[in-house]
Order: sequence, then C-alpha cells, then structure tokens
Amino acid sequence: MRKFALPMFLREEWFLGVSVSTSLVFFLAGDALAVDLSNPLWLALIFLWLFSVVLGSALAVVRHADCLAARLGEPYGTLILTLSAIAIEVMMISAMMLHGENNPTLARDTMFAVVMILLAGMVGLSLLLGGLRHREQQYNLQGANAYLSVIIPLAVFGLILPNFTVSTEGPTLSSAQEIFLVLMSLGLYGTFLAIQTNRHRSFFMLEDEGGEKDHGHRVTRSVPFHGVLLMAYLLPVVYLAEKLALPIDHSIEILHAPAALGGVVVALLVATPESIGAVRAALANNLQRSVNILLGSVLSTIGLTIPAVLTVSLVTGHPVVLGLQNADFVLLLLSLAVSVVTFASGRTNVLQGTVHLLLFLAYLLFIFAR
Repeated sequence: MRKFALPMFLREEWFLGVSVSTSLVFFLAGDALAVDLSNPLWLALIFLWLFSVVLGSALAVVRHADCLAARLGEPYGTLILTLSAIAIEVMMISAMMLHGENNPTLARDTMFAVVMILLAGMVGLSLLLGGLRHREQQYNLQGANAYLSVIIPLAVFGLILPNFTVSTEGPTLSSAQEIFLVLMSLGLYGTFLAIQTNRHRSFFMLEDEGGEKDHGHRVTRSVPFHGVLLMAYLLPVVYLAEKLALPIDHSIEILHAPAALGGVVVALLVATPESIGAVRAALANNLQRSVNILLGSVLSTIGLTIPAVLTVSLVTGHPVVLGLQNADFVLLLLSLAVSVVTFASGRTNVLQGTVHLLLFLAYLLFIFAR
C-alpha cells in the first residue's frame, strides 16, 4: 500500500476535476446551455459532453469499487460494485422521470435494457472470450442458482405480471399491488444479501479456480481512501443525470427514434463499467467474479430499481408502466430460460456464449424493427 503523494494523486484522479468542473458549469449556466438545443450540432455537443463525463465518472466509481473488492474480498467486492452501479441507475431514472414531460415506460425500458445487455450481451461476450482463451471455465453452481432463483420471480412479478392484472387498465399495477411489489422485492433482495454476505458466502466463491487476480494490482491505498473517492465520483453522476435527461429527450424527438432508446442510453451508462470488469475477469480465467458481477447486477437492477421507481411514482403521482409488450415479452422469457440452461452445470464454453450473444443481437434488432 503506497503512501499518499499529491502529484501521483493528481495524475491518477485528474478526471475528478473534469467531473466536478462540469457539474459546476451546469449548476451555474445550465439554463443558458440548454437554450439552443434545437440546433443539432449544439445538441450533439451537449449530449456527448454530458455522456462522456457521466461515463468517465462511472468508470472511476467502478475502478475504486474494484480496489475495495480486492481489499475486502468476495462477495463484498462485487456487492460494492453492483450497488454503486445501481445507485447510478436509480438516480438517473428518478431524475429523468421527474424531468419535463413524464415518460411512464422509461423505468421499464431501462431495466429491460440493462437485463438484456448484461444477461444476454455481456454474459455471452464473457463466456465466448473466456471459452476461446481457456476452453472451459468453472464457477460455483450453488451461487449461480441462488442468483437465478431470485432474478426469475422478480423479473416475472415486475416486468410480466402487470400485463395480466385486471384491477387497472394496461400493463400497470394498482397502488396496493405496487406496495406489495415494493415490499416483496426488498424482502427477497434483503434475504439474498443475508445469504451472500453471511450464511452462505461460500456459494459465491470458487477456491480452486486458479484465475488471475485481475483487480489486485489496483489496490494501492487504504479502504477509506478508495471509499471517499468512490463517493466523490458518484455525487457528480447523480447531479449530471438530470442534466443528461434533456438532450436525450431532444435527441429522440429530433431523430424520431423509438422511445425505448432513452432507456438503452441510460442502461449503457450503467452497464458499461460493470461489463468491462466482467469481461476482464473472464479473460483472466476468474469466471466466478464475472458471474458474480453480471448476475448480481441483473438482480440488483430488478430488485432495487423497481422499488425505487414505484416509490417515486407513489409519492409524486407520476405513472409507471412496467409490463413488457410484444417481442420484448418473449425475449425476456427466452433469456431467462436460456440462462437457467447455461448456468446448470458449473462449467461453460463458447457455445453458451454464442447463444447469449445471438439473443442480444435479436434484442437490438427489435428495438428498431418492431
């Protein structure tokens, strides 16, 4: 563990200055910057500026979470990583829900996009690249089953069941049903955390994996140091999320793009940092960490985002549409079923990775070709 040195700190954490200065600029002159968003060039500049700063800050959050992961060990490391990313997601969705014209499907589209990016795209890429490099890889089967045993009922209750209730019109829930879903989601997630961090920690570790500690070289300072910097990067993300909502809305309107594209943009910001960590772990033959990151992120996305957005909806009166429609409905069910088959043996290879990637390509197709 190296001692603190200001020149080294400035060299390593220079992006914190970018993040904070961008937040100050939009705090002092945000209204003026948003005046001319009807100009496509200015709109593109503002969008790329905010998107880059939010993504860079999110990557820095994950970098420090990765350092904490190596210091604290599993499963606490990946838990910190996933909770940091979900905090970003919840804050962005809440800010965009409350910004301007309400988009009742934003939370649904974002959650579904995160699930498909991680459960189809990134699981596929991790298994494919890991299989190409190491032929077969191992993970703890009990841990994967624990993740899926909670992911599946939460996904069905949150994203499918609203299509079949009759107390309200459309794919929505009544207030009583929403309160039950909030309590059930928090209860299941809390129970899962109890077994992950205490009662059955061994389910989420693989002692004989033999993989490289791909994140260990990053640990250079104390746990409080990385914890403070994680929060320092996270706070500007929370603030800039609201500012990013405006160019996203304008971009979708100008391009006449599907409304679901807004959810995809938010999902990319949330999922990219975790995806990098998961792929890097798979390439280092540390598939257990990759599985913990990806399945843990899917679980946190559904288990924590649904209670958060439903609570915002109940408090503010903004309606929320949760039920998936048409092709999305089928793709979610298919992805869950394939995941059960993929994580049923304790070993993976390139075939499972290829199947998951094809599901992700189908998801991308049906965003634009309904």
